[in-house]
Amino acid sequence: MNKQQLAAKIWQSANKMRSKIEANEYKDYILGFIFYKFLSDKLEKFALEQGLERSNFADELTESNGELVNHIKRNLGYFISYEHLFSTWLAQGSDFNIANVRTAMSAFSRNIAENYISVFDGIFKTLESGLSKLGDTATNQTNAVKDLFVLIADIPMDGKQGYDVLGFIYEYLISMFAANAGKKAGEFYTPHEVSLLMSEIIADHLKDREEISIYDPTSGSGSLLINIGHSVAKHLKSADSIKYYAQELKENTYNLTRMNLVMRGILPSNIFTRNADTLEDDWPLEGDPLYLDAVVSNPPYSQPWNPKDKEGDIRYKRFGVAPQAKADFAFLLHDLFHLKPDGIMTIVLPHGVLFRGGEEEKIRKNLIEYNHIDAIIGLPANIFFGTGIPTIIIVLRQERERNDILMIDASKHFIKVGKNNHLQASDIKRIVDCVTHRRELPKFSRIVPKAEIVANGYNLNIPRYVDSAEPTEQWDIFSTIHGGIPKAELAQFADYWAAFDGLQTALFTDNGTPYVQPKTDNLKAAMQSHASVLNYQAQFAQNFADFTASLETLLIEPMETLNISQTQQQLAELIREKVQAMPLLDFYTAYQKLDDLWRADVAGIAADLEMIQTEGKRAIKQVDPFMVLKKDSKTKKEAEVQTAGWGIFCRLNWCRPSNCRRNWQT
Repeated sequence: MNKQQLAAKIWQSANKMRSKIEANEYKDYILGFIFYKFLSDKLEKFALEQGLERSNFADELTESNGELVNHIKRNLGYFISYEHLFSTWLAQGSDFNIANVRTAMSAFSRNIAENYISVFDGIFKTLESGLSKLGDTATNQTNAVKDLFVLIADIPMDGKQGYDVLGFIYEYLISMFAANAGKKAGEFYTPHEVSLLMSEIIADHLKDREEISIYDPTSGSGSLLINIGHSVAKHLKSADSIKYYAQELKENTYNLTRMNLVMRGILPSNIFTRNADTLEDDWPLEGDPLYLDAVVSNPPYSQPWNPKDKEGDIRYKRFGVAPQAKADFAFLLHDLFHLKPDGIMTIVLPHGVLFRGGEEEKIRKNLIEYNHIDAIIGLPANIFFGTGIPTIIIVLRQERERNDILMIDASKHFIKVGKNNHLQASDIKRIVDCVTHRRELPKFSRIVPKAEIVANGYNLNIPRYVDSAEPTEQWDIFSTIHGGIPKAELAQFADYWAAFDGLQTALFTDNGTPYVQPKTDNLKAAMQSHASVLNYQAQFAQNFADFTASLETLLIEPMETLNISQTQQQLAELIREKVQAMPLLDFYTAYQKLDDLWRADVAGIAADLEMIQTEGKRAIKQVDPFMVLKKDSKTKKEAEVQTAGWGIFCRLNWCRPSNCRRNWQT
């Protein structure tokens, strides 16, 4: 089942449930049950690994079996008896009742290991308390839950898919309901590409460390923490050396944070979460303050708060107290306070924090004078669900040797998908390169000296420092009426004339006027046959002549020890070296092509490398049946079947029957 098919099934189920519950609440039920199935399956797998026979589950997996219960709790942090396993519910068929769920939830609460209480206690509260909304009678509630079970039972969890199934389901549901429920859902969802951008910046800063602690004080769904952990883990020997700290105000969202962290395979012993108000109730309450390697957040924008008596708060007294109507800088200063001296933080805020006056101007001035702001990234408008306001990412550090600020205007770098704008992989790469290497790119990024910012009254509005405006389009009326090509228009292609020596002269006649005339009716043919163009093509071929051999060295030879998650960037740098050796070529265009082919979620190169790594090089030539989902005309259920026509195909995902030179038939 590919991602599109899975998304269609989820949305179909959601539409079916709309008569019973609000669309936005659907996610609470399906995510809760998916998480419960995840825990059930994990326990069953562990029991089998311990030598327990499945046929003995009913007798052995009971609360009365104290020794086994304690062993499982020590290793997993929880225990679920046989009668409460998700697989048992499915096997009950018509005997299943909604009361089974309520009993199981109660049993789960009393079977949590003591040292895992903070991870699992109350994690199903949202699901449990909402069961009554599924119908006005126990029968209706039971039938509604059974409908959910049909969907959840079909969700592939065998690890053979070319994408993170649980992660995809989670983000798909959140994004769909954020898009359809407006700000209410969008409050706790950070679009994946924004999360990834922040993560890559932080990962580069932390890449040489043995152990890492990361913190999100407004964790929402936990996506920011998870993406940071994923990006940082590429540079570590073990992902288990990352500790995750999360704080969230809303209880149901706090439960989602914990579910997401656990479902992504993070050790419960590395998860530290708290359900509390970040601004009013700092963490920890007693003992030494919490200082971390990285802090990341996407707090609610311009939220009112209570600044009374906050002047003496250690988080704010050095810089100032944010105004009552807008808590943006209160969140920022909270994050900064919890940062280690060599740490890094990123925070998403509305554009107004860069130039608003009053108390915010004083805070901004102090942040600049104390040299904490490292970079400011202007994002495209309409990139977050539920709001079209322009947003920014501010990168800050506790200690910096530089006294300038990198300004980036990425507001025009996006693609439009539906109602929202999205950053592409090439957009993210361009921004990350500029931040990590302090690069200046025309109309995109600029390193601004502190003196210039002071001269502008500590106003950080990006257009003051980076002019990203496109030149005004001009029309030459004389050329339109009398013919000829204005020299001013040809001047726009100066880079091409410099790369192709003599080409302009070969194509156009200059009669001394502001206009030139074509020397031939077929400019395309004249260009393609010109010596400078042919020479460029020869140089390109020579430059990439050893590319195949380099791929063999980079990807195939070290296959057994290949770190696939790091390889894309290594390959990208190889391509950068080749592309930058040639004029006119744009590395970021090439990077986008690489990413389109690479992504594991579309069964790309990454999935191929993983297959070769796990199954050996023989997998390259092995063929599998070409399976598709089809609905049975009698049972009306979907099942995977082998199609006629093209029955088998090469296992490498870039090889498809439609372009197979071997013409393999069924």
